[in-house]
Amino acid sequence: MKANVGSIDRIARIVIGVALIALAATGTIGFWGYIGIVAIVTALMNFCPAYTLLGINTCGLKKGG
Repeated sequence: MKANVGSIDRIARIVIGVALIALAATGTIGFWGYIGIVAIVTALMNFCPAYTLLGINTCGLKKGG
């Protein structure tokens, strides 16, 4: 698995994931809010399978070469 999630994307995924889980845990939104777990896991792994399928990479340009 090649990293395809950049630092800003990773921070956004963690913030959104925690917010969704908190809202689901308090009953503000339904059970679907626990989908925030997926956002957190993909942020921690620096890899998003959906990005691979769509050809997206937010890691930025590699220097050199």
